[in-house]
Amino acid sequence: MGASLSTPDAPTVRAEAMMAAPPQGCPMHQEAQPVKVSPPSECPMHQAQPVKVSPPSECPMHKAEAGPAHQDRAYEFVECPMKGATSDIDPANMMPPPNQKPAPDQPFSLSTSRQESTIPRHSAEKNWVYPSEQMFWNAMLRKGWRWREDDLAAQDMTNIIKIHNKNNEQAWQEILKWEAMHAEECPCGPTLKRFGGKAKEFSPRARFRHWMGYELPFDRHDWIVDRCGKEVRYVIDYYDGEIDKDTYQFSILDVRPAFDSLGAVWDRMKVAWWRWTS
Repeated sequence: MGASLSTPDAPTVRAEAMMAAPPQGCPMHQEAQPVKVSPPSECPMHQAQPVKVSPPSECPMHKAEAGPAHQDRAYEFVECPMKGATSDIDPANMMPPPNQKPAPDQPFSLSTSRQESTIPRHSAEKNWVYPSEQMFWNAMLRKGWRWREDDLAAQDMTNIIKIHNKNNEQAWQEILKWEAMHAEECPCGPTLKRFGGKAKEFSPRARFRHWMGYELPFDRHDWIVDRCGKEVRYVIDYYDGEIDKDTYQFSILDVRPAFDSLGAVWDRMKVAWWRWTS
């Protein structure tokens, strides 16, 4: 009995072997290959995504222009002047940046904090930032000014910065009055692209006024405003005035678009007519 259980008949073994190992050519035992089925074209999840095309390089809103270097990290000095001053230290010499470094013969310490303006900066989401007291001091030294003991005190520099910032805010408000005539053309509003001082280059209007007996301006700036892709140059003449100790308003400003385009000439003609007839 034991032999019949442990040793099956030979034909049975051969049959099981044939069933366990079929010929390699048998199609039913070949490995099935996965069939790739393309989804219907109308299926939204399988539709090709649209290709994003970069706008043309001449599109003004996509032009990124490099601004003044000191504006790039200016907000560190606005939010936390001490943090900004230490984070800008050069590891090579452990010195602060040159425009915030006290001058060798400086008689008193000056603030390195900076104030944010209300003037929107072109190609940026933030506004322009005014210089600190220390930056203003160093700038005056670079222009040839030399300190003497009876010239300035630390409080004077604080007042000078407040007057400087007030002048710029006033100038921007005057520019906005001119730009209001182009609100439909530029609904987003203008931005300040760049500016420069031309204290010794008197404008034709300032020279004409001087020939008529009026004083010359003590300073002149040219501001380049971006009007939704169009550059517009404004001339600003600064005249001495009575200082308001509450608002620090000091200068009398003469702000107008420069005579360098037909559009600017037309704007000035319209404003002259309004003033004449009002």
